[in-house]
Amino acid sequence: MAASSDSPDKNAVKTYLLGLQDHICAALEAEDGTGRFIEDEWQRAEGGGGRSRVLTEGAVIEKGGVNFSHVFGKEMPASATAHRPELAGRSFEAMGVSLVIHPHNPYVPTSHANVRFFIAEKPGAEPVWWFGGGYDLTPYYGNEEDCRHWHQTAREACAPFGDNIYPFFKQWCDDYFYLKHRQEPRGVGGLFFDDFNELGFERSFALMQAVGDSYVPAYQPIVARRKELPFGERERNFQLYRRGRYVEFNLVYDRGTLFGLQTGGRTESILMSLPPLVRWDYDWRPEAGTPEASLTDYYLQPRDWI
Repeated sequence: MAASSDSPDKNAVKTYLLGLQDHICAALEAEDGTGRFIEDEWQRAEGGGGRSRVLTEGAVIEKGGVNFSHVFGKEMPASATAHRPELAGRSFEAMGVSLVIHPHNPYVPTSHANVRFFIAEKPGAEPVWWFGGGYDLTPYYGNEEDCRHWHQTAREACAPFGDNIYPFFKQWCDDYFYLKHRQEPRGVGGLFFDDFNELGFERSFALMQAVGDSYVPAYQPIVARRKELPFGERERNFQLYRRGRYVEFNLVYDRGTLFGLQTGGRTESILMSLPPLVRWDYDWRPEAGTPEASLTDYYLQPRDWI
């Protein structure tokens, strides 16, 4: 990526992220109606900390976490610098908001979002920094209206930064949230980007904010449309079965999970993304032509939803 011509402002990023956490929690509490986020502040022995917010057993949200973290250290772990040798010998700071929402109703998709900033510095050298983030949708029972709305909102958020941003980030999301051992996507995608600084600090920061700010408009209308649909044991069992794919991705592939564990992050906060209930059934396959089969046969196929 090209170097920035304007200096990174860590305080501005942190202020934005704290406000974003507040905004998202307030919007989700309003949509749930009864559930409230419980806040847990924590400190990291190696430097930094965060505030985790978790909502459990709400009217709509079975389990949801919206976490802010700001961690720092004197040097990157060897596991990180092995792939990024330019980071060796530098102190680092990483801050971000990360969230996962697991609803009760199988007709309401699970959603994930995060936005983050990383900077590594050493005296006498230009800082190495970048933004990352995005959001993706994981339905259990697919709905074209929801998929179009999700991607339309994502495209509109990216539009001010260039016509190429949305298709680039969408493809990156499709490629990233893919379970190689299952040969299937985790969900219907959205946006994903990392190591991004090519617009300079101010514009790259603005793009990160646009993504963060568009999460609630992307997700809340879907929750509102689906949260009161009736469901039974069949739908619930299928939801729990498909949640297993979510767990597999987060524990095997997710870069945020791996970075957090490698850098001594707070394990409870890192693993708050896991659903409260899940099931694995040996070599189970849905019957052809059923709504359950259409998830993988139609919705979990790469496509341009808009």
